[in-house]
Amino acid sequence: MTDKVSPELLTQFSDFLAAKIGLSFPPNSWPALARGMKAAARDLGCGCAGSCMREIMLSPLTRQRIEILASHLTVGETYFFREKKSLAVLENHLLPELIEDRRSRGRKLRVWSAGCASGEEAYTLAILLSRMIPDFKDWQVHLLATDINPLALGKAAGGLYGKWSFRDTPPEFRARYFRRQERLWEVLPPLKEMVSFAYLNLAEDPYPSLMNRTNAMDLILCRNVLLYFSQTQARQVLKKLAQSLVEGGWLIVSLTETSLVHSLPLVTLNFPEAIVYRKDSCHAGEIKRLGGPAAPPETYPPWALPLNPGEPHLAQVEEPLGFPPPGALLPEVVTPAAPEPAAAPGLEVGDAAAPGGSPAPARVEDLAACARKWADQGDLAAALDWCEQAVAADRLNPAWHYLKAAILQEQDALTDAVLALRTALYLDRDFIMAHFALGNLALQQGDLRAAGRHFDNALALLAGQQQDEALPEGEGLTAGRLQEIVLTTMAMRKLGENQTAIS
Repeated sequence: MTDKVSPELLTQFSDFLAAKIGLSFPPNSWPALARGMKAAARDLGCGCAGSCMREIMLSPLTRQRIEILASHLTVGETYFFREKKSLAVLENHLLPELIEDRRSRGRKLRVWSAGCASGEEAYTLAILLSRMIPDFKDWQVHLLATDINPLALGKAAGGLYGKWSFRDTPPEFRARYFRRQERLWEVLPPLKEMVSFAYLNLAEDPYPSLMNRTNAMDLILCRNVLLYFSQTQARQVLKKLAQSLVEGGWLIVSLTETSLVHSLPLVTLNFPEAIVYRKDSCHAGEIKRLGGPAAPPETYPPWALPLNPGEPHLAQVEEPLGFPPPGALLPEVVTPAAPEPAAAPGLEVGDAAAPGGSPAPARVEDLAACARKWADQGDLAAALDWCEQAVAADRLNPAWHYLKAAILQEQDALTDAVLALRTALYLDRDFIMAHFALGNLALQQGDLRAAGRHFDNALALLAGQQQDEALPEGEGLTAGRLQEIVLTTMAMRKLGENQTAIS
């Protein structure tokens, strides 16, 4: 296949893909790249793979083109219970410790499936968490699943799967957590409500970030994703993923990707079944071996086996296994009074106080920096305290109200978050990131009509911006990139709705 495309063009295009999308195609993968581009050329209306490559490099990389390229150049191979050994470590060691610790610290848990493909891993995590937390309804669980492939995300949001996704699961698993829809099986609504699917480019988009809720994660799974990146880019992605973890948080990659993690400030834990990584600043770089010889793996984990006698079937109870009813808003959280927060780097506690006790306006940016710092570490009470000081110091600055909304959203205080965003827009009607945030909040609340309205407002404002213009409060996000994210988010939701409707 490569004889139709020159090595020079393949070199240029593989470098382009690495820089713009994060996909890596070294020379030994050029035949696969040429085959993928031959198929993509048909969908893009190009005459041949070579001309398609040239056109893509010379034109803006639109959402549609990213969608087509991702669908043809990535495999997206996934299924339920993939890599049982790492799931066994998760179930038997990591999650019990996390759940016990978080039970005494606000009953909050944040999990990220990075590179979720069509969603099987994310729903596997949802099922596992629902079984391991008996009082689940009393917890705030944020289960984020992101990918670069909008088509795969649309399927994930729809929650419909065929036989191939269940090729390593018992029939009882489908009966327990899915309902039959002709020739497909649909994830039961309470489980579907647990997962937030979002479009994110690990190579290009900002994270950790309050904006896309990729901060302060307790657990990140990024399995069979890094193989698409060059080693340099993979290490950069891993560095940012490590920064997205709270102290004591866990990172899991696939066994073939562990060689890329050695340079990170993480502790390596070698279980007999798998290798995992923990963020521990005091012992970074250490390697610990835990447990004896690995026991023969069970065919299926206990939570996938038939029901115990008398246990209600998930689809037969009104509020199954403690889940909130589908579509219900999570209860608003009353934020406790924050203790005196420690200072962020470059700001001593008390530095910002003016003679009358009010923060000095000259230090407002430092107050906001403190808020972001503590939010990234998962201390939302301290983050909100610092943010309130910034708001009090400069009430007419919409940026501080936007930051406050992001922190409130993390606390699931959705009503107050909406109010803060509306205040930001009252102060600046053209605040694009606030319109975008309101759209995401509406999606979280299940109000698709309101989400569409807010996203349309954002798109209308973005149309007047230069594509490469960095957006205020966008953490480096450009107008062109946000436009692609908004369009992809809207298309993904419509695809998921259509998939469900057809079933």
